[in-house]
Amino acid sequence: MRTVLRIVGIVMVAIGLLWIGQGTGYFPYPRSSFMINQTPWIIWGLVSAAIGLVTMWGSRRLRG
Repeated sequence: MRTVLRIVGIVMVAIGLLWIGQGTGYFPYPRSSFMINQTPWIIWGLVSAAIGLVTMWGSRRLRG
C-alpha cells in the first residue's frame, strides 16, 4: 500500500507541475493547448501538487 500511495503522490506532483508550467506559459506544449497562460490551471496545479505531497508524506507514516 505504501508503494502505491507513493507512486500516486509522485504522479500527482508531476501532473501538478505540468499544469503550473502550462498555466504560467513556461511549458507551452502543445501549442494548441487550452491550458496555456490560463490562471485556473496554475491553481489546479498547486492543488494537485499539494495533494501529491501530502499523499507521499502520508505513505511514509503507514506501517508495512
